[in-house]
Amino acid sequence: MIDQFDLNILEVLTEDARTPVERIALMTGRTPQEVAEAIARMEEKKIIVRYPAMVNWEAVDMDLVEALIEVRVSPQRGEGFDAIAEQIYRFEEVSSVYLMSGAYDLMVLVRGKSLKQLALFVSEKLSTLEHVLSTATHFVLKRYKDNGVVLEGGQSDDRLAVSP
Repeated sequence: MIDQFDLNILEVLTEDARTPVERIALMTGRTPQEVAEAIARMEEKKIIVRYPAMVNWEAVDMDLVEALIEVRVSPQRGEGFDAIAEQIYRFEEVSSVYLMSGAYDLMVLVRGKSLKQLALFVSEKLSTLEHVLSTATHFVLKRYKDNGVVLEGGQSDDRLAVSP
């Protein structure tokens, strides 16, 4: 079980995974050793599973195509959606798979070097899986904000204020 101290560490690391232990200690009122031990404990328990860098791929001279694919499936007896989700997330093109509520069952985020590569993935790999009933592919044309980070324009918080 995690406590408020652990939650505070997770919030800081989510915002910037490169935040030094010493700075987290100052922010939480604990010693650097306590922070380091808490981080190690959460890594061991697989609460913290990775420290990714967020890259604005549009700023890099590299071809990258992303698509969100809505997938309707028939769940397997005794396995539910887990078995088919596992089949899907094992493909190298797949970066994320989510179980969803609503009109479709799974949301699959895929990345490739071209539209053709992703189209072939959908037609030859994904849609041919036994329990996949249908797919709808949406190609990402441009990213404006990703994981809370504005990728273009100013970094100021221009969201509308919510008031009672």
